[in-house]
Order: sequence, then C-alpha cells, then structure tokens
Amino acid sequence: MSWDPTQYLKFAGERLRPAVDLLDRVPLVADGDSEMAVVDLGCGAGNLTPLIQLRWPQAKHIGVDASGTMLAKARQDYPAAEFIEADIATWRPDQPVDLLYSNAALHWLNDHETLIPGLLDCLKPGGWLAIQMPRNFDAKSHMCIVDAIELGPWRSKLEPHLRRRPVAEPATYWQMLHERTASLEIWETEYLQVLSGANPVAEYTKGTWLKQFLDRLEEPERSAFEADYRQRVVLHYPKQADGRTLFPFRRLFILAQKPL
Repeated sequence: MSWDPTQYLKFAGERLRPAVDLLDRVPLVADGDSEMAVVDLGCGAGNLTPLIQLRWPQAKHIGVDASGTMLAKARQDYPAAEFIEADIATWRPDQPVDLLYSNAALHWLNDHETLIPGLLDCLKPGGWLAIQMPRNFDAKSHMCIVDAIELGPWRSKLEPHLRRRPVAEPATYWQMLHERTASLEIWETEYLQVLSGANPVAEYTKGTWLKQFLDRLEEPERSAFEADYRQRVVLHYPKQADGRTLFPFRRLFILAQKPL
C-alpha cells in the first residue's frame, strides 16, 4: 500500500497524542557508559523523531518504514536521524537496542504470536519494547468499510483483503509476553477526538485503514466505493451544535521490559 503523507498528517495532532502518551511511559534512562540505540519501527513521516531526540539526545535514533514516500519527508525534516526503508515485519537491528518503539504500525501485520515476542529478542538485557496499536475495528468508522465492501459490486476484489480484527484482546498479549518479560504493562485508552470539517471521520480513515482498499480499485470504481463509504459513515457521526464531530477511538498499549 502506498502512503500519502499529506492525507495522513491532516489529523497529525490526533494521531500524535497516543504516541506521546506511550513515549512518556517508557522508563528508559540513559546510561553514560554505553551508547544508546532507539528504534522507531514504522516511523512513517518521522513526526515522533524530535520528541525521541529530545528525550534521549545522545542516543542513536533509527527510524524504519516500508514507505519511501513517508521516509522522504522524514529525511527532509529530520536529517540528524537515520532512516531505513524496509519491511517492518522482517527487519531486525544488527545489534540489540535499548528501546524498540512502534506506534500505530503493527496492526498492519499478521502473526502477532510470533512477531511481538520476537521483537523482545532485538533488545539488550533490560531493554524496553513499547507498542501502540489501534483497537477500533468494531467501531462504525471501520464497520462501514466492511459494509461498503460486502454490499458493493467490488466485493470480490476487496473482501479477500479484509482483516476484521487485526488486534487481539489485551489478555492475548499478556499471555504471549508475561513469562518472557521482567516487567509488563498492557492498557487501553479511548480518546474522544473532536474533529472539524465535512465528514471528518471519512477523511480520517482515508489516511489509514480505508486507503488500502481504495488503492486496489481503478476509476470509476474507486470513487464510487469511497462515495458509498462516505454516505454510510457520516450517518453515525453527526455534527454537534458547534459544527464539530465527536470520534471516539480506542487504542491498545504494551510496555514490556526484557529480563536482565
């Protein structure tokens, strides 16, 4: 799937908030006796780079993403960091790192039972794994995508690519990690996002979950599919008296420390 930084960053503030909340919970402290290494796995356009650099200014900062378009913007905006274009499902650092941080990326990947415990192996002893993933796939914002696919003439093209629940229940991640970690915290937060504009929930999903399906269609089907989705989703997110739209969004957080 190709990425459009402009569309994605229309809601940069809403997308950044959970990333900052997770970053603030990481207890990693710089060790003056060794060089720190911090990896941002699925870094996108690098909008977390200045916050990571501010938190650990002496650390080696590596951003990894599969989108060359996103990385081009990241390299332009943050030349002091190292950015690697690679498949985040298979990329691994050459040497163990102090922090492997992943914000809103791993829900795009399958086989979490192998993937996420395997990321612990990329850490130094005592290192930290910090993950945030959306868990909003049962919300109308996302179920309307399912409905538009299943009830439209493009069903045969799009339905094979549906992943209805790409993120598991919190207890599933606890089961896969608790015996492998020295410290483990898993929690969920639902953010009440207050959006502006015409049909803003459709604009929000167009930058992320909807885009993978739009990219699989040619015109005029692409525009017809998007219009179908927009008509469905706007009914579930009415404007408030002040003209803004409330969009609750649930996210899952994992903070795990590798044993010493």
